[in-house]
Amino acid sequence: MIRIAPLALAAALIAAPAFAAPEKYTLDPSHSQILFSYNHLGYSTTWGLFSGFNGEIQFDQEKPAESSVQVAFPVKTMMTGWQARFDHFMSKDFFDAGDDEEVSFKSTAIEVTGEKTAKITGDLTLNGVTKPVVLDAALTQAGEHPMEKKPWAGFTGKTQILRSDYGLGQFAPYISDEVEVQISIEAMKAE
Repeated sequence: MIRIAPLALAAALIAAPAFAAPEKYTLDPSHSQILFSYNHLGYSTTWGLFSGFNGEIQFDQEKPAESSVQVAFPVKTMMTGWQARFDHFMSKDFFDAGDDEEVSFKSTAIEVTGEKTAKITGDLTLNGVTKPVVLDAALTQAGEHPMEKKPWAGFTGKTQILRSDYGLGQFAPYISDEVEVQISIEAMKAE
């Protein structure tokens, strides 16, 4: 059995290279969107959007599984393209939303699935209900932003949720219970 003297072990640890930790990135609200869609009575696909929100990513490019993400925004920032639809979504039929009603997502695990892909598991809170969801995510690009001259990263993601899981199942199945969610975000390294 080989024994290393405590002093030699301490010297070896000091001489070992430092490992990078995740770095904080903040979302660029002007280039981050969450798009959702659902089937309307079999006639059309209806779309909505959240944009202009803030969030934070702890990004470890060397060890992506050690990264994390969290975002929160008021449900009233939803854009539907038609005021009557927005008003209906905010009514007691759906959100019954007050001014402080928020949508939030906080990652709980990241499973790397490829060179630039991962499954991000997290807790989605919507309409006061929190449930786990899994995002199929991809890193689109990471590097120095050509205009901002600082580290920047872009990501996409997609998932499907059931409205009824969040107490929003009104008119299902005529209006699909399944909602497709697509995410595209940019994030800048925090100062």
